[in-house]
Amino acid sequence: MAATGQDGDDVDHYEVLCLPSGEEGAALSVEQIEKAYRTQSRLRHPDKRPDDPNATADFQSLASSYKFLRDESLRRQFDARLRGRREAAARAAATGVKRRKAVSDLEERERAFAAGGGQYVDPDELARREDKRKAADIDRELNELKARKNSRISGSASTSAHGDKKGGSTENGVKTDKGKYLKVSWEGGADYYTAAKLEEIFKQFGKVEDIVIKTKKSRNRGSAIVVMASKEAAKTALKNHSVYNVFPVPLMVAPVEESGPAFATPPCEPPRAINIDGTGFVGMEASVFRKLQEEAMWITGAFGT
Repeated sequence: MAATGQDGDDVDHYEVLCLPSGEEGAALSVEQIEKAYRTQSRLRHPDKRPDDPNATADFQSLASSYKFLRDESLRRQFDARLRGRREAAARAAATGVKRRKAVSDLEERERAFAAGGGQYVDPDELARREDKRKAADIDRELNELKARKNSRISGSASTSAHGDKKGGSTENGVKTDKGKYLKVSWEGGADYYTAAKLEEIFKQFGKVEDIVIKTKKSRNRGSAIVVMASKEAAKTALKNHSVYNVFPVPLMVAPVEESGPAFATPPCEPPRAINIDGTGFVGMEASVFRKLQEEAMWITGAFGT
């Protein structure tokens, strides 16, 4: 509610009548102002507020503002004064933004100066240093990944020196157990399933070791290889076909056919998403994928066209 003292510059007569102010108030018709006055006078009449000591003064303020806005000349001057206030506030706000920007730039230069050992360093140079640091972190993670994978391959090769009669292949010195591999495909959007989403689905049947999503060649059809931790888990997943039909995009699950060695040289296209040892490497930067392509052993013959 507006303050008392109807001749003061701090009184907004539109607000006294509970009307919108500013440009919207200036566009109100006389009939709209009269209607607002009649409504407020009924609600704020002193007879309806016997316990309010300010009721009479408030009602007088209401009548005074109504009389003021009824005067076309006074209202026009008042609208111009309100417009000047808004423009002054906007200029002050713009000035404040510029001032804060100048202070921020100054602080940035001071930080750059301190980071340069007392010498000024361009902020772009600092950004390049930060990018270099992040690249080094990625290289370190890649080295750790390669070390873990080499350890797994070495362990598998040592246990299959004399072949494996129960399944798998010893070609290229790497033993694989095809009974743990599942081929998963779907139609209705190649990007609908991610490695994380597939892991969430298949981990109900047992531990999931790896998930490799094929680089998409079709916008509609997607496919992936899911490696379970055991043959029993893979068999359980194959038996529960009804589970895969409840999703908006149903899954088709089948065992991977024997088609030569499970691991061979990398193809021309890198995997779009890979989850090794359940840790999940989804959506990594392009540079990470290029290095993974050079080092990782790719599953061949497992995807259909």
